[in-house]
Amino acid sequence: MNKAFVKETDNDDDEEALALAQAIPAGAKNYITPAGYQRIKDELLQLIDVDRPEVVRVVHWAASNGDRSENGDYIYGKKRLREIDRRIRFLTKRMDSAAVVDPGVHHGNDQVFFGATVTYRNAAGEEHTVTIVGIDELDPLNGKISWVSPVARALTKAREGDTITLQTPLGADELEILAVEYPRPIED
Repeated sequence: MNKAFVKETDNDDDEEALALAQAIPAGAKNYITPAGYQRIKDELLQLIDVDRPEVVRVVHWAASNGDRSENGDYIYGKKRLREIDRRIRFLTKRMDSAAVVDPGVHHGNDQVFFGATVTYRNAAGEEHTVTIVGIDELDPLNGKISWVSPVARALTKAREGDTITLQTPLGADELEILAVEYPRPIED
């Protein structure tokens, strides 16, 4: 059958969206910090205002060259356009479902909530510093953990100086909370 009549489907982003949606507990909101929301918004605007128009221009130029069946610029451009459109849909859905929470409202508080930067020591004596963020901001290599992660759930509502128990696959681990910090509130 001619490729023009076959709808190509690439479910990678649909699967990604499903996995992220499943990461949010049922009935819970998609919490995100103002900085995380701004990063999503910036990426969306970059795709809409810069990337997509450039690819459309290239596809239009390639289409004007004639035979599209063996035109690499046209074929790749159409594929890239689908990828951009898929990402735009995904980011739009994430922004629509986002509940922006300013962690600065807890500035000066010693209790752990969303947006806290927590320094703790485990039973082995190793110190770790993590910041509890939304699932769209997850970056474990830089100490940003999702609020739905087991560590974040164990730390939430504890206070500086508390010792909490974290259940791990290797058994229970005792975490001593050494410091809790929040950024300054955002001023309008």
